[in-house]
Amino acid sequence: MKIMVAGASGLIGTQLTAELRRSGHDVMAASLSFGVDTVTRKGLEAAMAGAEIVIDVTNADSFGDSSAFEFFRASTKNLLAAAARAGVGHYLALSVVGTPHLVESDYFRAKAVQENLIRASDRPYTILRSTQFYEFINGLIDIGAEGDLLRLPPAAMRPVAAREVAAFLAELATGNPLRDIVEIGGPEQFGIDEIARIYLAADEDQRQVVTDPSVSYFGVELTGSVLLPGAAARRATEKLSDWLYQSTAA
Repeated sequence: MKIMVAGASGLIGTQLTAELRRSGHDVMAASLSFGVDTVTRKGLEAAMAGAEIVIDVTNADSFGDSSAFEFFRASTKNLLAAAARAGVGHYLALSVVGTPHLVESDYFRAKAVQENLIRASDRPYTILRSTQFYEFINGLIDIGAEGDLLRLPPAAMRPVAAREVAAFLAELATGNPLRDIVEIGGPEQFGIDEIARIYLAADEDQRQVVTDPSVSYFGVELTGSVLLPGAAARRATEKLSDWLYQSTAA
């Protein structure tokens, strides 16, 4: 199959592209570094030509301001339009667990717009929502940084290895479009504060973590289980301790 991967040079895109090629697929890697701009449409038509499947793993440069909204709105509209002209039979996109409950955040409001545009289009689609990647824990910790203190909420999440998300995307891509949203999460549940303590200990970082439920998560005060996937979610297998061991060894 010919598969176009938008956002191919990012964390997920790099691993996804390699996974698809190992499986024998003809992959068109599309990103700014490969000369394709999904916002301005530069190189987009050529990258989309002949594609049977499109996988959208693009991401905004900024997580915390309104530019994410403009990025996802323009990029998704352009990708969907190009996919329609090319007759793409399956549009698969990566989103985030909890998106509908976090729209007070500019970033998650932008992800909700992306999802809504895909669902409202005439393209057969699948949307995969993932929990936080292990690879982004360091950035997650920084939301509560105050000098040598880290104030973080105890909200529960199931972080996951990026490689397992990429593998599930590859699996979904070659199946029939679900016209629905599916989820993936890690095998273990932690509070954000607990994850930080584990990560800092593994990195021999002496900063102290203070549990503070009032600390916002990228602009949203967390309540309940909004960061947890549903019961039907794919459960990944790589544990945080194993990922940390491999990362430290590398």
